Amino acid sequence: MNAVAPHCPPFNPWAGEVALVVDGQPHVCKLTLGALAELEAALGADTLVELVKRFESGGFSSRDVLALIVAGLRGGGWQGSAKDLVSAEIEGGVVRAAEAAAELLARAFAAP
Repeated sequence: MNAVAPHCPPFNPWAGEVALVVDGQPHVCKLTLGALAELEAALGADTLVELVKRFESGGFSSRDVLALIVAGLRGGGWQGSAKDLVSAEIEGGVVRAAEAAAELLARAFAAP
């Protein structure tokens, strides 16, 4: 089921999950209701609809990507914070982080 990278854990895209390797450790990310609430708080006045539109148009910021990755990791059970990711190495770099963020959004709001 996992075609992302050999280091990634098994994940279920139909359940909204996205695989990501951070500092050599595999993680399953998911935007749960709690993670979405944290995401809204992290982005302040921005709405999730505005965030989706930014990703669809390619007008997202690095702050958007970081907030989405943190929310997804936390939804998957990770206990870290944005400060922990600032110096972390994401396998696949910035491009993979942006892809994972977009996948999280798409899967969280996709119809089953």
